[in-house]
Amino acid sequence: MYTFNGRIRYSEVGADGTLTLEALMDYFQDCATFHSEEVGFGVEYLMKEKKGWVLLSWQIQVNRYPKFGEKVTISTNAYDFKRSFGYRNLMMQDENGAYVAVANSVWLYMDMEKMVPDRVEQEQVDAYTFEEKFPMEYPPTKIKIPDVAAEKGRPIVIGSYQIDTNGHVNNVEYLRMACEAIGKVPKIHAFRAEYKKSAMLGDTVYPMIYKEKTKDTVTLCTEAGKIYATIEMQWE
Repeated sequence: MYTFNGRIRYSEVGADGTLTLEALMDYFQDCATFHSEEVGFGVEYLMKEKKGWVLLSWQIQVNRYPKFGEKVTISTNAYDFKRSFGYRNLMMQDENGAYVAVANSVWLYMDMEKMVPDRVEQEQVDAYTFEEKFPMEYPPTKIKIPDVAAEKGRPIVIGSYQIDTNGHVNNVEYLRMACEAIGKVPKIHAFRAEYKKSAMLGDTVYPMIYKEKTKDTVTLCTEAGKIYATIEMQWE
């Protein structure tokens, strides 16, 4: 297991003074990246080999949102590799050791030059220490679109600030676009994301919003209706 310590910054909280879901996802994403760096297969190695890990899905459960100034510990463990797929849990704990949020994530190893899946090298698999899956809920990675009328959100043009080292829109930016499409978002208790197509610089994203009593689902699509990502947010 890889672990690092942090403290909730003012830049990471919302109007209520607690950590935002976007900032929580940034912590988890950073932790996964730091873990890869620690075992010798980080960003520089992947860019040199023209390879990359592309996130396919998130499932995040939030027990509570830490307040500004709280000290937290973020950890991750890889629990399986299958050909081109990697599986890892991510956890955030407070100073008392309580889990404030936990996550499951599924990643696809890609040849970034050919833009096709690639088998993970055995030496990379051997670099990680596998651990047991964290005891949390594991809902399906496929998100079903609700059978309710959809609302159209305002189109969003992808800017350079949304692009990561793979040349694609960063995973957390899809959440930001979904929240922008919905407007005022209550505190989210459970979150799922399914990524299907990478949005690039200059692309226009068309949100479609499906509202339910305690849950909103947003598909972020091309003009032709092909889905970049599906975001599901459930309220407390």
